[in-house]
Amino acid sequence: MANLRQWECIVRVVESGSFTAASVDVGISQPALSQQVRSLELELGGRLFDRLPRELVLTPLGRVVLPHARALLADSRRALASARALLHADAGVLEVATITSIGLGVMPGVLEAWFRGHPATSVNLLEHQTVDAVVASMNAGGADVAITPMPAAWDGPSVTVGQEEFVVISERHHALAGRGSVRMAELAGDPWVHYTADHGLAGVLDHYAAEAGFEPVVAIRTPQVASVPRYAAAGVGLGLVPSNILDTGFHGAQLRLDPPRTRLISAYTRSEPDPLVAAFMQTFAEQANLGTTR
Repeated sequence: MANLRQWECIVRVVESGSFTAASVDVGISQPALSQQVRSLELELGGRLFDRLPRELVLTPLGRVVLPHARALLADSRRALASARALLHADAGVLEVATITSIGLGVMPGVLEAWFRGHPATSVNLLEHQTVDAVVASMNAGGADVAITPMPAAWDGPSVTVGQEEFVVISERHHALAGRGSVRMAELAGDPWVHYTADHGLAGVLDHYAAEAGFEPVVAIRTPQVASVPRYAAAGVGLGLVPSNILDTGFHGAQLRLDPPRTRLISAYTRSEPDPLVAAFMQTFAEQANLGTTR
């Protein structure tokens, strides 16, 4: 099969006008360059040049393949430039897998900082409902880096970047709204804005309730983390959310749990990260605005 070196020899012969000059440009001897051209002609099945007394002239076959040879060389240069840019974390496309709550509460600030420092890159943010779905995506090669609570069985490189705290939210006139914190057991009789069974936070709420000795009374279920504060503020029921998803537009009340309920957030990859992925993980650790681990 024709190789890139052979196509380069053809282009250089055309541009320089002779085999001798082209051999200097390519950095090989003239006989070696001639052999490269002959090998390509044999594979193509015809001559590429007519050797006239004073010049070389492309044959019809040569005229047909020349634009493709130039395109191959241009694509090769672009590929090298892209690879070098990626290895210097200056350009490239990152596939980042996370869960919806982190995508809503943490990633906006991280991505703002990332694009400020790496404007020539782009990010495909892949948001899943559960950590298991993120792990499956990573194992299938669907993402370069994952941002979630650390999976128990993950054995690739990882870094824990901080922790997020869960809070209970309600409408402003709830009987407990004026308190700074509340024990989970005190909420046993309240209705809840719960998550659909396939959402990762459904298990979190059920676990905390079970620890407190009750099963949540479900007012509604939603797959959307962003919807929970709205329903809770409207008085539909209590909600359990990571505190970082609440913005200044939240009109309800929030209560810290006593004792606090937190989870560690990690960034992890399948193998040693290349410079672009490593730079993203560093930016995440610096900009995620998560509490320190304890």
